[in-house]
Amino acid sequence: MTNNNKMFDEFPPVSKEKWEEIIQKDLKGADYERKLVWNTPEGFKVHPYYRQEDLTDKEYLETLPGDFPFIRGNNKDIYEWEIRQDIEVSDPQVSNKEALFLLDKGVTSLGFGLKCEKDLCTIKNQDELSKLLKDIHIDCIGLYFKSGHNTPDILKLLSEEVQKRGFDKEKIKGAACYDPIGFLTVKGKWGIDEDSDFSQVADTIKFASKNLPSYKVLAINGQHFNNAGATAVQELALSLAISAEYLTRLTEIEIDVTTIAKHMQINLGVGTSYFIEIAKIRATRYLFAKLLEAYSSDFKEININSFTSEWNNTLYDPYVNVLRGTTGAMSAIIGGANTLVINPFDKSYKETNSFSDRIARNIQIILKEESYFDKVVDPSSGSYYIESLTDSIIEESWKLFLEIDSQGGYLKALKDGTIQSALDETALRRDINVATRREILLGTNQFPNFNESVNDAIEKDTSSKKAVEGIVRTIKKYRGGEAFEALRLAVEKHSNRPKVFMLTYGNLAFRKARATFSCNFFACAGYEVIDNLGFNSAIDGVNAAKKAGADMIVVCSHDDEYAEFVPEVKELLKDEAILVVAGAPKCMDELKLKGIEHFIHVKSNVLETLKEFNTKLGIKG
Repeated sequence: MTNNNKMFDEFPPVSKEKWEEIIQKDLKGADYERKLVWNTPEGFKVHPYYRQEDLTDKEYLETLPGDFPFIRGNNKDIYEWEIRQDIEVSDPQVSNKEALFLLDKGVTSLGFGLKCEKDLCTIKNQDELSKLLKDIHIDCIGLYFKSGHNTPDILKLLSEEVQKRGFDKEKIKGAACYDPIGFLTVKGKWGIDEDSDFSQVADTIKFASKNLPSYKVLAINGQHFNNAGATAVQELALSLAISAEYLTRLTEIEIDVTTIAKHMQINLGVGTSYFIEIAKIRATRYLFAKLLEAYSSDFKEININSFTSEWNNTLYDPYVNVLRGTTGAMSAIIGGANTLVINPFDKSYKETNSFSDRIARNIQIILKEESYFDKVVDPSSGSYYIESLTDSIIEESWKLFLEIDSQGGYLKALKDGTIQSALDETALRRDINVATRREILLGTNQFPNFNESVNDAIEKDTSSKKAVEGIVRTIKKYRGGEAFEALRLAVEKHSNRPKVFMLTYGNLAFRKARATFSCNFFACAGYEVIDNLGFNSAIDGVNAAKKAGADMIVVCSHDDEYAEFVPEVKELLKDEAILVVAGAPKCMDELKLKGIEHFIHVKSNVLETLKEFNTKLGIKG
């Protein structure tokens, strides 16, 4: 018997107008836009709810997985992403053992980082490549090489290895990270010179088309922009602009556009803005399909390799990086990435080890084997929210791409400094957001581990490199928490760790809340914070603070009690310690007239305030 009844038919439909009426009633006069609408860094608004009517006129909604424009993924029936882990190669035999170990532990894709400079490379001949790939069934895994301008030589060696071992060349899949435009973007120079670099890319694609037909050789490294603090829209639009530059230049030297398209891949960073990242990956497939269609390519799919972002990784409370990697991984998988690399949680401050590598790969394996993320193709399809986000990212990214194109394309915009300036503006906004806690880096600018020390654990330079002036000014890749980390590292290296004493008094709820806020505030700089249950008088609190050897005293109470209590504390303290008031009381101006200078509250620039206190305490760095 067939039941044609729809679920919830017995419930009458509720109109959008009715929802809005109820919301306005609950807001009680508060501003709707300010309270409920999120203005994203990407430049569009996210509303508090979405309905089916928000998805009208979207041409791609009726398409199936595996169909143009591939917004729902490249695969029709099954979603099998590659679990990739990278190995930095110094000795081919040692790296081979490591690769076999990783494959035995569940990895399905290997990335080999080769140290290459001009004519020098870790892998110099066929014998060394054979040692690196010994006993590895390279026709059954994804095989990736980071070899820069030595890519043509590595591909020839790989082709010889395939022939020597009798593999079907059609089954060799993976990619080489060959991207002269990306190299110019981060290094400020060409590998050889502009014309020669494009000519070498063309020759490489021709070689791959004949000898490794399923292998991707031309990379679009959007992750460079992600790690420079770019928004999702900027990362995608700039990736499109680079792709258009390659397609235009390579077709001008008479390479078939379909051949180029078959050998392209895009590398994207994936951060912790969960739904935005899902939508970004879906939008990427759509826009690349449309771009390739505009160039009349018969092949319109793009392979997406996702790398967890380095921008939001931190030195302090580093295990939070595991959570960040997990969130990013989930976004990448739900969005439909073809390959995923999770950076080890300690990568930013030391050489990774077996433990951090194990955690990185096991995140993916758990998501696959225990959470069954591979069982559904495009699970986000039909979600009013995610579909709307996807459409917004498509619209804004395409708009920015067209703007770059109208200026003469990516290379001209890079040479003019337009791209660098746009990324600098975004980075500055994000830096301010981190400094004022509008953007949270847990364990760094909010809820730090109070007694953590990392100075002895740091094994390599953790600061970002400055932009370099070459043929073009390079973009600046950095981590968002660096400024806070520098502040706290300076405190660690200082001879005496400053003590901050919470002088709590009066109203219980207010003094507890403000003491908690203040403890977190000053612990972000690595100061020792001393909380207290409460004092009956100013003299009791000041005497206890002096006995504890406090360098700073933070008064935590109710606004109504500050007008009389704070001046009394100041009089008793007699400049023997720095006096701070927790909150922004109505009597602030009155207190300032009495010589009280320092106030901390939710609108404070945490970073700049802590820098000022470091200076007052004689802490350099």
